[in-house]
Amino acid sequence: MTDRQRPVQPPGAVRRFFQRGSWPEARFVADVLRTETVGGGLLLFGAVIALGWANSPWSDSYLALGRYVPWSDGDVVHLDLSLAGWAADGLLAIFFFVVGLELKREFVVGDLRDPRRAVVPVLAALGGMALPALIYVAVIAASGSGAYAGWAVPMATDIAFALAVLAVIGSHLPHGLRAFLLTLAVVDDLIAILVIALFYTDQLSLPPLLGALVTIGVFGLLVQRRLTRWWVLLPLGVLSWVLMHASGVHATVAGVLLGFTVPVLTRPGERRRPAEHLEHRWRPVSAGAAVPIFAFFAAGVALRGTDLGGLIREPVVLGVAAGLIVGKTLGIFGTTYLLSRFTRAELDEGIGWPDLFGVALLAGIGFTVSLLIGELAFGSGGEEDRFVKAAVLAGSLISAVLASLVLTLRNAKHRRLSEAESRDEDADGVPDVYQRPEPGDRRSGAAD
Repeated sequence: MTDRQRPVQPPGAVRRFFQRGSWPEARFVADVLRTETVGGGLLLFGAVIALGWANSPWSDSYLALGRYVPWSDGDVVHLDLSLAGWAADGLLAIFFFVVGLELKREFVVGDLRDPRRAVVPVLAALGGMALPALIYVAVIAASGSGAYAGWAVPMATDIAFALAVLAVIGSHLPHGLRAFLLTLAVVDDLIAILVIALFYTDQLSLPPLLGALVTIGVFGLLVQRRLTRWWVLLPLGVLSWVLMHASGVHATVAGVLLGFTVPVLTRPGERRRPAEHLEHRWRPVSAGAAVPIFAFFAAGVALRGTDLGGLIREPVVLGVAAGLIVGKTLGIFGTTYLLSRFTRAELDEGIGWPDLFGVALLAGIGFTVSLLIGELAFGSGGEEDRFVKAAVLAGSLISAVLASLVLTLRNAKHRRLSEAESRDEDADGVPDVYQRPEPGDRRSGAAD
């Protein structure tokens, strides 16, 4: 990173939220968001097919497909999973491996390495996860239903789904807000992983857990030594997943831990970071296959013959939907607003509070991890699981519509900012705004 790629902040400059970072960081974020946007479109496609099939005259075949068990291992390592189980436990391990790589990168070379840049997305993510959980618990307590196990369902944000919405409405959201949304989602995923590991592990078997940790350690030792042949690492990854699954801890945790072991920094003579290389290879698999297939098996809630009025009044449905729509929005927006008041910080030039409110609404789109936590909380196929699916779909749809309305109203201004951020008059491949400060510009890539 050079001074030519990052403007210099004058002494005494006003602290600002959602500033542009450096050009390399902006380029990386753009690449990630591009892949996730395509993945989000495929996720939506899988969910729509599932909903249509589950509510068609052939709904029994959809249920039978999800419940089909390809093989049984005689309960040796508990791999007699249905197809829906393989999607949730197996394919999502790929998704969480990519999440682990993202987290490692953010903590080592990304926004989360600098406390000044990390404080806003981290606290906003915490606020955007705590308030939905509190709203859910309050609704369940008021109803007396006792369905407290789903308290974590409305905590998660689905970044792929959110970016697909941005693509559909043609949003030109400024880079600072896009980077904020991505970092927010990464922190969101980290907390969701901890919640799954700590609160949704019923029975723990230590021998396979220790075996999984040893296998992950061997994997990490090899990648640290740059021994990255796929025919060595892939069997180790699969073995660690099998052992983690047998231990009682949700098997996707193995994916996260494997991602954590991959080095982020380059050594002399290396052209590419190992974590960046593996993320480039596995993110398309995650976004293009693993998550859409999971969505296909998880989103098929049958609503034919259902009393929709009664469904809306169900405590689980009310708690999850209110948590996503109200809790995520007020948690993220309110936390950031309070931070700005206490620190006397201003929003970056060209960004207003309505923009942040739209992004906070967008974060109310909870899908992949929310559905996964719902299955862990209530089991698959039961009445409460059906309530969770309906609530996640309804809450995410309403959040998407409200976010689209707010951000569309701001889109003309966003388009002008986007054009300024991409202008490259000297045609050197680096937008001019990342090379020199404009008159009076107080932007910096070092502080948020």
